[in-house]
Amino acid sequence: MEDLAEHVSALAQERQLRLGTAESVTAGAVAHALCAAPAASQWFRGGIVAYSTEVKQDLLGVPPCPVISRECAEQMAVGARALLGADLVVATTGVGGPDAVEGQPAGTVWVAVAGRGEPVAVVHHFSGDPAQVLVSATAAALHFVLDRLRPTELTGAMASGGPAAQ
Repeated sequence: MEDLAEHVSALAQERQLRLGTAESVTAGAVAHALCAAPAASQWFRGGIVAYSTEVKQDLLGVPPCPVISRECAEQMAVGARALLGADLVVATTGVGGPDAVEGQPAGTVWVAVAGRGEPVAVVHHFSGDPAQVLVSATAAALHFVLDRLRPTELTGAMASGGPAAQ
């Protein structure tokens, strides 16, 4: 994960972008990974751990909706972007396990990014215990940020919001 965060750091610095996080299922692990990257203080604005539904709704503006959903993940990212004054925010919400939540099986994780244009989200289905799901979800979030920061994304899909990935 260190390499992923270092790549994110290099691209954020190169493009002079400010990044942030809004996390539920990853409980701050994405912010932790990003802050361990070189020169994080130059581009990382901050992170919000919104583990409870009330914090998601009251702080990040998530409407009443299933918390394990595209809508929740996207609104977490949008809300945190506004609060943090960031150019791009990645958000995670999901079920670490071992039990299902809202009918969603353990390992279901939504990752969303809000930047210019409409937010985009992707769903993942990981296996393993809660700690393994957290690690997998953190890596997926870092990959998603990296994909959104690549030059073709900045000039194409990110600028317009792009198609939502599945």
